[in-house]
Amino acid sequence: MKPLRTLLAALPLALALPSVALAQTLKASDTHSAGYPTVVAVEQMGKKLEAATGGKLKIQMFSGGVLGTETEVVEQTQLGAVQIARISLGVVGPIVPDVNVFNLPYVFRDEAHMRRVVDGEIGQEILDKVTNANFNLVALGWMDGGTRHLYTKKPVRTAADLKGMKIRMQNNPVLLDTMEAMGGNGVAMNTGEIFSALQTGVIDGAENNSPTLLAHNHYQITKFFTQSGHLIIPELLVMSKRSWEKLTPEHQALVKKVAREAQLEQRELWNKRVAESNDKLKAAGVEFIEIDKTPFQQGTAPVREKHGAPYAELMKRIAAVQ
Repeated sequence: MKPLRTLLAALPLALALPSVALAQTLKASDTHSAGYPTVVAVEQMGKKLEAATGGKLKIQMFSGGVLGTETEVVEQTQLGAVQIARISLGVVGPIVPDVNVFNLPYVFRDEAHMRRVVDGEIGQEILDKVTNANFNLVALGWMDGGTRHLYTKKPVRTAADLKGMKIRMQNNPVLLDTMEAMGGNGVAMNTGEIFSALQTGVIDGAENNSPTLLAHNHYQITKFFTQSGHLIIPELLVMSKRSWEKLTPEHQALVKKVAREAQLEQRELWNKRVAESNDKLKAAGVEFIEIDKTPFQQGTAPVREKHGAPYAELMKRIAAVQ
């Protein structure tokens, strides 16, 4: 046994040594269910972090909304109770108005155009604005939310066919105005109410991407899927700023790196999910209707002018991305 004075003499040296980083499990949340592309992409992030840090950083995924609604999860992430979350732009818009430009109809020519925009200078600028805002979140990257199309009980092959149809939309003034401008009647309604509303005739259709049409069984009632592509809205992957600031600079750089990789991997998973969903929907008797989008694009110009006025310059820059 060493004499006490020897131990005391060694104490200052021990205190001066750098502390060893403790293992940390990052709690991640997604309202989508297990196996969904955004969920899988973040789980893959966790595996990479664990491998690269020798187990010092891990991710534990809580999918299917088990930690609460998206609004509740954002609040938990701001407080640091949740470390990573996939969120929609709606909760960010009041704090970083520029993200609202992505809610406008036909602001993107197609999904490939949207991806080039978020992968480039504009996408990074908006990520930085979210991070630098007084929002207590660090924006790590973008996730695909899919291209939204019309699905209805009766076929919509032209803009005239949509006239008078009651189409469910999210309760958002921009989206409701979009449907009115396209020629239909926008009806605000929660997701859980759509199936029964279709059954009872309260609405004539809704709009979303094909994986959602399949997953919610709406295809059992709506057999016409018109490829209108009126909305292409990306989503955000964010981290709690409180949790971010506890990471070492090396771990911060690593998290950014694997998040960027997750952004690219998620879209490959999404492409596969869409292709599989399309095949299943067609096998179930859903007709995919290709249309000339020009009348809808022209008809929604007043929506872009009205709601997009504060972002006119940003819209020009988006349109210029090739």
